[in-house]
Amino acid sequence: QVQLVESGGGTVQAGGSLRLSCTASGRAFGNSGVGWFRQAPGKERKFVAAISRSGGTRSYTESVRGRFTVSRDNAKNTHYLQMDSPKPEDTAVYYCAAGAYSDTFTSIQDYNYWGQGTQVTVSS
Repeated sequence: QVQLVESGGGTVQAGGSLRLSCTASGRAFGNSGVGWFRQAPGKERKFVAAISRSGGTRSYTESVRGRFTVSRDNAKNTHYLQMDSPKPEDTAVYYCAAGAYSDTFTSIQDYNYWGQGTQVTVSS
C-alpha cells in the first residue's frame, strides 16, 4: 500500500521559516515528478510547487516564487517544501503529491498519490 506522510506543519510567525517533509512508503517515486498543493478554508486545492523526476526543473506558483523552495531526496523517497518568509495568506492545509509521470506536474490531475495534508498557519 502506498502512503505519503507529511510532517513539519504547524504555526509560524510571518517572516519566519518552516520546512515540510513528505515521505513515501510502498513505492519508490524517483522516476516521477513530486509536488505540493494547498487548500485554504472555503477554497479549491491549488498548486504550490513541484520538482521534476530528475530534479532539474522546479516550478512554483507566482505568489511563492522566491520565498519557497521545493527539493527532493530520492534515496530517502522524500520531498520537501522550505517555506521562508511566509505570509498570513500562505495559511492553508498543505498536501504533498507524487506520481506525476507525464511531462507536466503542476495540475492536480497529473498526480496519482496524495498525502493527508498538514495544517500550516502563519500568524501576523
